[in-house]
Amino acid sequence: MSKSHNKKRNVGIIYELLLRSVSSSLINDNKLLAQQALDIIGKRFDKSTEIYKEFRLFNALAKSTVSNSAVTAAILTEAKHAARRCDYTKLNKEKSYLIRDINYNLKDSSFYYRRIPEYKIYATIQTLLNDWRQGDKANLSQTVQYESKVAEHLLTEKVDPLLEENVDSDVNSLVVNIMTEKINNRYKGQLNDEQKDVIRDYVFSLSSDKDEIILKKLQEIKSRTLLDLNSFRKMTDNSTILKKITEVKEKIINESFSEIDDDSVSRFLVLIQLRQELKEALNG
Repeated sequence: MSKSHNKKRNVGIIYELLLRSVSSSLINDNKLLAQQALDIIGKRFDKSTEIYKEFRLFNALAKSTVSNSAVTAAILTEAKHAARRCDYTKLNKEKSYLIRDINYNLKDSSFYYRRIPEYKIYATIQTLLNDWRQGDKANLSQTVQYESKVAEHLLTEKVDPLLEENVDSDVNSLVVNIMTEKINNRYKGQLNDEQKDVIRDYVFSLSSDKDEIILKKLQEIKSRTLLDLNSFRKMTDNSTILKKITEVKEKIINESFSEIDDDSVSRFLVLIQLRQELKEALNG
């Protein structure tokens, strides 16, 4: 791939850079900056835009895995037709607005310099989309070469990242992965499905104004943990264990929902782990 590739107008690369901006902001507890990046995604990747149409096409070529060459050829043919149907003038104008928003709103000197592991294939896909739109004016040998590379990429098995399923349109799996890594580093353990669900709901609440969802989830965890503690209490007459149960119960009762942040969510992940251990003890 040529070093002259303009990544600022590569819809896939810019989207990934915006997500990395969100992730680094969350890690640095800068929710305002994270929200600004999410606002740009929400505005500039709106479903009514040409950018969104190109992004869907780009994503299909970047993320899909197909089983045979015949299907690959069909996908490339349809993708070529779809690329040529876009309003190229409007698309370029929208990309200029997107770049302006990033430069003026985020004011992040390192924004365009974050590493994108998929940079090479992303650059190839964007260049191919551009070449398809040029038709006979495009470099034919380059177009054939890039079509071959994209076809090979489509035939390559993709590894789905953690929690990729059911990702909200404003927040993709990268943000969830960052939160998972952050909490895993703190508690040094493999997260179970319920803990992953909590992380997903928490991350979505940062961008989708859905605080009531994560609040309800945490309230349910608190109530169920208290019920499991009561059940476990009935199983033992050991004074030491009973004392520990009382102490833990008091801490859980005093757990506040006044501020839902990384630390409070992390504490509830520990409660989920406690509930799992209590269930094992109750069933054992």
